[in-house]
Amino acid sequence: MNKSVATNKTLQNAELICRDAGVRLTVKRKRALALLLEAPSPVSAYELIDLYHARYGESLTAMSAYRMLNFLVEETLAHRLNSVNKYTACEHINCNHAHDLPQFLICDNCQSVSEAGIQKHTLDQLRADILTSGFSMHNQQLELHGLCSKCQ
Repeated sequence: MNKSVATNKTLQNAELICRDAGVRLTVKRKRALALLLEAPSPVSAYELIDLYHARYGESLTAMSAYRMLNFLVEETLAHRLNSVNKYTACEHINCNHAHDLPQFLICDNCQSVSEAGIQKHTLDQLRADILTSGFSMHNQQLELHGLCSKCQ
């Protein structure tokens, strides 16, 4: 399947996810998601602004870009990578089953990102270990940095 067809299929599934959640995937949000899907690596809000202008010939304010990205994150169509302050499309938009909590494998050389699920028992053990230390965990997202197989 070529990239354009795959992107269109993913955008159709994203629209269904939003409709089922009772929210709208507006044209601008859909375009932002398309740009994330086609980007070779995660993008910052300001990179999204540049990509959006280059592709669609329209300007976005930073506030609009952040609102669109936050919407996509809230609807689990995208993820915010806290350690690099960038965004990436969720790899599981086309799946119809539940997933483990994602951990993000970030290549420090090419900046590619892969999602890998954390099994429930592993996460439960991690939570228990953290609780015994007296720490209160607010964010369970794990971001692991290293080198992808292509860059090793």
